[in-house]
Amino acid sequence: QVQLVESGGGLVQPGGSLTLSCVVSGSVFAITTMDWYRQAPGKQRERVAAITTEGTTYYSDSVKGRFTISVDFAKDTGLLQMDSLKPDDTAVYYCHVHDIRDFGYWGQGTQVNVSS
Repeated sequence: QVQLVESGGGLVQPGGSLTLSCVVSGSVFAITTMDWYRQAPGKQRERVAAITTEGTTYYSDSVKGRFTISVDFAKDTGLLQMDSLKPDDTAVYYCHVHDIRDFGYWGQGTQVNVSS
């Protein structure tokens, strides 16, 4: 089965940095898109970043300029670099991918807590 494993979450002080990793394994077809979502208590799920094999990237206004998404599609591995973290960035972060069949897969999430 296809599995997405996020890692790198944890507790960080405001202004600090974290790098999240998403590793895709299993019998997945070629990945065309990788996205990162987050969901905080009392808030709607938010897509914060995305990247395609065409090189197109997307960032939400809330993270633009602070987060950077990258992916090695050949290795089915992606990173979300998060800098200048704010308390409002506290959330569970989820990796999501689409394959060439437009099948979607979700990771289990990793908790990011930004607090002093």
